[in-house]
Amino acid sequence: MYTAFLLAAFVLCVTPGPDMMFIVAMGGRGGPGAGVMAAFGVACAMFVHAVAAALGLSALFAALPTLYHVLRWAGVSYLLYLAVRAFRDRSLPGEESGSVGPGHRRAFWQGALINLLNPKVILFNIAFLPQFVNPELGHVPGQFMILGVTFVVMGFCVDGSVGLLSGKLAGLLRRSRRAARGLNVFSGTVFTGLAVRLAAAPK
Repeated sequence: MYTAFLLAAFVLCVTPGPDMMFIVAMGGRGGPGAGVMAAFGVACAMFVHAVAAALGLSALFAALPTLYHVLRWAGVSYLLYLAVRAFRDRSLPGEESGSVGPGHRRAFWQGALINLLNPKVILFNIAFLPQFVNPELGHVPGQFMILGVTFVVMGFCVDGSVGLLSGKLAGLLRRSRRAARGLNVFSGTVFTGLAVRLAAAPK
């Protein structure tokens, strides 16, 4: 069963989705480091989701539709905020923060928040992970954690590579003001698209 989980998890990780698009946009704006740190933020948030699933908190969340909608609209608002910042940004990739360190920290927290504020991720954990848990083996929370950590590590390897590559590409375009502006517009468009997708997603 674990082999089947590894295969399913790998397919999910390499399939482009909202998190991957967000990481591409962050790498494009802030360079390789920002892309990797955004991926790390997403991975840490996914670990939080895995712990919640192991403790049964995800199922509790599914029974509270009000909390679902609060998180959903908070996520939409934050994505639109990032979109506005990207559209208004006139700096070259990597110059947004004035120093590398704070930019990387910001990328990490933005990646974590975007994932944590997406209630669809919580519902995904409810639907996906239990399929590979065997109650007959006992230690169900432990099984959840093993599966969750495996998924997090695999996801970070894929997303981190994507963030690194997108940042490298942005670095090649760094001296072109027109290309830099295009990257910001692309990032803003991605953030807006993700906000619309989250707002329109049914429960």
